[in-house]
Amino acid sequence: MPVVYSVLAVVAAYLLGSLSFAVIVTRVMGLNDPRTYGSKNPGATNVLRSGSKAAAVVTLLLDAIKGWLPVVLVRWFGEPWGLGEGTVAMAGLAAFVGHLWPVFFRFEGGKGVATALGVLVGLSGWLGLAVGVVWLVVALVSRYSSLASLSAAVLAPIIYVLASGLLWYSERSIVAAIVVMSALLVWRHRENITRLIQGKESRLGSKGKDKGASGDTAASKVPQQASQRKKHKRH
Repeated sequence: MPVVYSVLAVVAAYLLGSLSFAVIVTRVMGLNDPRTYGSKNPGATNVLRSGSKAAAVVTLLLDAIKGWLPVVLVRWFGEPWGLGEGTVAMAGLAAFVGHLWPVFFRFEGGKGVATALGVLVGLSGWLGLAVGVVWLVVALVSRYSSLASLSAAVLAPIIYVLASGLLWYSERSIVAAIVVMSALLVWRHRENITRLIQGKESRLGSKGKDKGASGDTAASKVPQQASQRKKHKRH
């Protein structure tokens, strides 16, 4: 029976992860679908290109929560049902995979940065804080969101292993889950890596001034197109 409960927990985590909040939030707030402009990535960074900071913040928080929730629920309530650290690891990974390939949205998901961070916070608040600081420092110094995400992804399993025994006790299943998430994050950023190497990646806060900032340029057309539609209606 513990195996059945473990499978159910993992499936539930995947289904929760499959809720693409970038799409859901923009629909509720009457904004353009983030899959139709900018990088076409259904994530908080692309939602920010819509011009709504509130929508981006809500998306970020909900994407992080859907990674955090399955992990803590298994940790808090799983023991009586025979669910241990192995299920915790699989549930966190399943929520992350759900974000990347959501069953409710034709398996077209985001890059998973916020959801991965939510999983890490669920595993350990200290781990989530450390990785979050890495992201913030790299982002502030380089002004590249993608480079910050890549740095955090690469350092996450290293931080988890090196700090074992000080802030937490490492588990092989947890290490494996973090390594897989990190590898998938790097893979999902492969186009960003190419643009970084070519010097064409757009920086945080740029408005199409950087070379190759196609996402920002495309995003800037969204409000213009809306304005043009209004003018046509008046005539």
